[in-house]
Amino acid sequence: MGQLVAIVGRPNVGKSTLFNRLTQTRTAITDPTAGTTRDRQYGKVDWNGKEFSIVDTGGWVVNSDDIFESEINKQVELAIEQADEILFVVDAMNGVTDLDDHVAQILRRSRKPVILVANKVDSNEWIYNVPEFYSLGLGEPYPVSAINGYGTGDLLDEVVKKLPEKEDDDAAALEDIPKFAIVGRPNAGKSSLINAFIGAERHIVTDIAGTTRDSIYTRYDKFGFDFYLVDTAGIRKKNKVNEDIEYYSVIRSIRAIEASDVCILMIDATRGIESQDVNIFSLIQRNKKGLVVVVNKWDLVEDKSTTAIKHYEATIRERFAPFTDFPIIFTSALTKQRIFKVLETSVEVYENRKRTVPTSQLNTVMQEDIAAYPPPSNKGKFVKIKYITMLKGSPVPTFIFFCNLPQWVKEPYRRYLENKIREHWTFTGTPINIFMREK
Repeated sequence: MGQLVAIVGRPNVGKSTLFNRLTQTRTAITDPTAGTTRDRQYGKVDWNGKEFSIVDTGGWVVNSDDIFESEINKQVELAIEQADEILFVVDAMNGVTDLDDHVAQILRRSRKPVILVANKVDSNEWIYNVPEFYSLGLGEPYPVSAINGYGTGDLLDEVVKKLPEKEDDDAAALEDIPKFAIVGRPNAGKSSLINAFIGAERHIVTDIAGTTRDSIYTRYDKFGFDFYLVDTAGIRKKNKVNEDIEYYSVIRSIRAIEASDVCILMIDATRGIESQDVNIFSLIQRNKKGLVVVVNKWDLVEDKSTTAIKHYEATIRERFAPFTDFPIIFTSALTKQRIFKVLETSVEVYENRKRTVPTSQLNTVMQEDIAAYPPPSNKGKFVKIKYITMLKGSPVPTFIFFCNLPQWVKEPYRRYLENKIREHWTFTGTPINIFMREK
């Protein structure tokens, strides 16, 4: 399971700028995924081969005109509860403020690794202000400029160094059994669905603490099913935080998504698709997990005609494009309508992730499609795809196309190849990787 770094600090110290600066390091590693929107709150950072997730607590403070200390407290506490390491950002131009002192006090008690980041050292003159942050009692402040990138390499070295070692996967026994995570916006009905699955028959269920302190795997083996529901411990700790905080649902989703094989994304039928749904979808995409979309509370929708269903489906696929090959199920967790269909479909998506296509069959079928529509030529040079194979043992179906000029194969043609693969073989609900390699 991935490790999570949270950025905290009072408003206007440059948390989001730092977040954008750090997540851009990812682009240097070239991400083959197209269309993954970089929403502000969450990203992946890859630094010297070590990958971790990063979450920006900025952007969640609701009343930006008069920010309440309590709102910041809440976010810092959530970050402490959920993250493996914390970046505490302060402003070198302004020096130490009361609010910084206050946040530092909470962090000193947390026992989590904290790195103090003195931002806005945009020119040499500001570097002389940095030592005053030693007074916060959090060790050495790292001078950086999120705007121009100064100091961020050293900072990332330190982040990677301080990340706690991943715990040994004591869940090795979980390996061959599907792991499903139920994710979605607050109040979309996640808890109701979990309760509908598990019901009162708790005796068929065993809880296993998973790879990290805050994921719990609930074993479900009944009616011919056998899988783990990934439940972050957060779902059980309702008293700690106001359940409706959007930030909490995102952080909790990150944890659950990373620990799972297939994500069941719940959408509230009465509210339609909101930007938060799209954010969670892009987390699932970026982590390359299987996807089943469940439109819950369908019992509350007046127009249940076929036309209405078709329209709803089309809207969802449009918002989640270019990835559109995933199942959509209309359910009601309350009346338990079609909830077994959700489980059956999740198992199918899990099987699709494991599907392998024999090399000979792959070459015979795909070479015809390539001949029918060859890659566009570039400056008079023609791309010849000579051989196709499927990578063995990859967690996501991965196809490698060997050709003479891999750099000339652009995104639209990759998409054509992916669509053709999906046409010939069933990979519904799972992302596909396509790599071009020189033969």
